[in-house]
Amino acid sequence: MLLAIDVGNTNTVLGAYDGARLRHHWRIETSQTRTADEYGILIRQLFASAGLEPSRVDAVVVSSVVPTLAFTLELMSTRYFDRKPLFVGPGMKTGMPILYENPREVGADRVVNAVAAYERWRQGLVVVDFGTATTFDAISPKGEYLGGAIAPGIRISMEALFRSASKLPRVEFARPAVVVGRNTVASIQSGLVYGYVGLVDGICARMSDELGFSPKVVATGGLAPLIAGVSKAITEVDEHLTLEGLRILYERNR
Repeated sequence: MLLAIDVGNTNTVLGAYDGARLRHHWRIETSQTRTADEYGILIRQLFASAGLEPSRVDAVVVSSVVPTLAFTLELMSTRYFDRKPLFVGPGMKTGMPILYENPREVGADRVVNAVAAYERWRQGLVVVDFGTATTFDAISPKGEYLGGAIAPGIRISMEALFRSASKLPRVEFARPAVVVGRNTVASIQSGLVYGYVGLVDGICARMSDELGFSPKVVATGGLAPLIAGVSKAITEVDEHLTLEGLRILYERNR
C-alpha cells in the first residue's frame, strides 16, 4: 500500500493507495509544531478508523510546500511505517519538461498536478488549484510545463476582509442566490464567489489567447466544486488530482 502525503500551507491531504486504486483519503490541518510522533499516531488512527492496516504501507511519497516539515515527516515515516519517504523535488523523474526560467522555483504541488492532469487527459491544459494560494498552471499539448499564475487564495481574501474591515462579519463561503446582495452577508458572499469566478475565467481566457491553443481547464482543491459550478472556463473537477499525481510520480521513481 502506498501512503501519499500532500502538505499544503493550510491543509495536508493523505491518500492510501492499493495499486492504482485510492482506498481512502483524509484532510488534516497542517501544523509546523506537531511532532513526528503526533503525525505518526494521528495517521495510524486514521488508517484504523477506515479499516486499513498501517503495517501494509510499503511506500511513502510526499509533496510539500512547507520545507520545515520535511525532517518531521521523514522521521514519522521511518519510525511509524519503517519506510524512507520519497519527496517530490529537484532531480525526480517527472516525465515532464519544466520550461520555467528556474525549474527549482516551481512548487512541488504544481508539478504534481501538472503531471497528473496530462497523464489523464493528454492535451493542452490549465490546472487551477484552489489552495492557500489559487494557482494556474499551463501544460502544452506535448506535455511541457509552461508556467502559470499565482493569486491569493479564497480563504486568505476572506480573512483579510474580516480583519481589515471592522464592521464586516466573517461569513461562510457559499454561493448566494443573486449577485446583487440585499444584506451584508449576501453582499460579501457575492463579492467573494463571483469575484473569484471572474478571476478564474479572466485569467484562463487570457492564458488561452497567449498560449495559442484552447486548453482544457481542470480544477482541484477543496473549494473547486463550488467555483466550477459557476465558472464558464472550468470544464472538469478532480478533487484528488494531487494525490493521483503523487502515485504516478512514485511509480516513475520507485
